[in-house]
Amino acid sequence: MADLFDRPSDAPPAGAPRPLADRLRPAKLSEVIGQGKLLGPDGPLGVMLSSGALSSLVFWGPPGVGKTTIARLLAEETDLSFVQISAIFTGVPELRKVFEAARIRRQNGQGTLLFVDEIHRFNKAQQDGFLPHMEDGTILLVGATTENPSFELNAALLSRAQVLVLERLTLADLELLAQRAERELDRKLPLKAEAREQLLEMADGDGRALLNLIEQIAAWKVEKPLDAPALGQRLMKRATNYDKSGDQHYNLISALHKSVRGSDPDASLYWLARMLAGGEDPRYLARRITRMAVEDIGLADPQAHRVCLDAWETYERLGSPEGELALAAAITYLALAPKSNGVYVAWKAALAEAKRTGSEPPPKHILNAPTKLMKDEGYGANYAYDHDAEDGFSGQNYFPEGMKRPILYQPPERGFERELKKRIDYFAKLRAKRGDG
Repeated sequence: MADLFDRPSDAPPAGAPRPLADRLRPAKLSEVIGQGKLLGPDGPLGVMLSSGALSSLVFWGPPGVGKTTIARLLAEETDLSFVQISAIFTGVPELRKVFEAARIRRQNGQGTLLFVDEIHRFNKAQQDGFLPHMEDGTILLVGATTENPSFELNAALLSRAQVLVLERLTLADLELLAQRAERELDRKLPLKAEAREQLLEMADGDGRALLNLIEQIAAWKVEKPLDAPALGQRLMKRATNYDKSGDQHYNLISALHKSVRGSDPDASLYWLARMLAGGEDPRYLARRITRMAVEDIGLADPQAHRVCLDAWETYERLGSPEGELALAAAITYLALAPKSNGVYVAWKAALAEAKRTGSEPPPKHILNAPTKLMKDEGYGANYAYDHDAEDGFSGQNYFPEGMKRPILYQPPERGFERELKKRIDYFAKLRAKRGDG
């Protein structure tokens, strides 16, 4: 995927029409909009340029925020030859040619900034192929990716390059870009204030998308400024930036889960809506919502689990979009339910104890003895039948012989678990009493 102000490798003939995005491409780094944290005097790139020590980089950010533009301008600032390739269209033979050309260029006293768009699409072997050329100075690598480098790029490559995060453009950034476009077009956009704001929101943080929309609007012949409904009829909203198997997927499900855990129903509904609007599978969400009930609510509200399963079943019967309302009801219930991870913590502790004690057998007094041999071995001997004990509680040991009794489940005093804590404390007193006896 090309990025904001991405210039084709072959310059257009003189007089050929040029897209607005191409005409507005910054000529210097100070003209780049929206990435002041990187390019400012105290930003990572600002410091590198002022010290004359530019290192290999990986730009991580959404489409249309200036990754290609900044790479090109870095090459100009450092007098490096700019070479651009895309991992989508470049194979091993082409890479060899690129490295050989850079080697010859270096012998002639010229360095090379190799910009690799969509670098995460190269496989492990292809990524490893960059390493020797980075280490001997043949190339200075600048990669661009919309995916999380931690997951998509090799550790060896990441150890030789600094990852810089580029942020999506804010509405204020987009407004500056729109004003720059109006100066280039030498006229104001025929939009009322609310329609102009709607236009900026349609771009969804993508500078190129905004310029493409502005170019469409500039070609319209309208007698008076358009209001928001009229603009909405003429333009389609840009598709939400959401990848059901990529970084956005994990970011948004994390936001949804933590909003529920934080007892914020409004934020929970917002992130649920964002995921559904982005095309997420509602069945995946139904499963994750049920997971939230058992992990973050547990026995503080035993009904929460049932609410989620009922919502899941309702969705299966109704489908979309009607069934999505059941998921929204479940997520709202979870957000407002008392929270407890008591069972979750206890379960993890139980797994750790099980791993630590290995194959320790249960105590013989709680084992069944269906044969004489087993009875002779002491199976079932001295078993205390709790229903016959005072208070219906014998206080016997049910852990392996010699194992120190752990305390795994410690319910907080929230919701229904207040009652469970009373029962635990009650049984602890009876167990101590039986032990003393």
